[in-house]
Amino acid sequence: MTDRRIRVFLVDDHDLFRAGVKSEIGEAVEIVGDADDVQAAIELITERQPEVVLLDVHMPGGGGRAVLEAIHDKHEDIKFLALSVSDAPEDVVDIVHAGARGYVTKSIQSEELVAAIERVAGGDAVFSPKLAGFVLDAFTSLQPADVDAELASLTTREQEVLRHIARGYTYKEVAEQLFISAKTVETHVSSVLRKLQLTNRHELARWAADRKLV
Repeated sequence: MTDRRIRVFLVDDHDLFRAGVKSEIGEAVEIVGDADDVQAAIELITERQPEVVLLDVHMPGGGGRAVLEAIHDKHEDIKFLALSVSDAPEDVVDIVHAGARGYVTKSIQSEELVAAIERVAGGDAVFSPKLAGFVLDAFTSLQPADVDAELASLTTREQEVLRHIARGYTYKEVAEQLFISAKTVETHVSSVLRKLQLTNRHELARWAADRKLV
């Protein structure tokens, strides 16, 4: 048994809530930083390298998913635990599909939150009891025929670029979000357009919107 505390980063756009979480669990874990918006979160998480990120789902600038997508592929050892007021099935499934290791609601008790952090850090998936059913239903009901063949033809990075471009980001902004060069973004966009048989980013945005990817 070690006394080393798990390194945790907190992302939430409500100052009072962040202060409350830090006060409640600050002695049980090591809070290495916090952020109230997407871009600051991406930069600080990359810099601080926490073991677990507590991530709000709904925030300006793309929400928790935008943070997760920007970090996940480059830093696979960083685990994400969604901590949200929302218990909507679509929010749970969406953030888990993006790579979160768990989802708990903000009504959770402090000792339960610490336990959830420890389990996620150890590689387990953790959900509030009600929410686990949403995830199970969503993934067990997904049949091969339901999978969008065109979307499946894209690599993970191409799908990330697609979502950012569809949200209206410029090539430069996408490059900054994903920590790649603008030229690489351009290459990915060209590949996506070719695979989907689209001619420009406006058609791409409509294609993504029709599939509720943005």
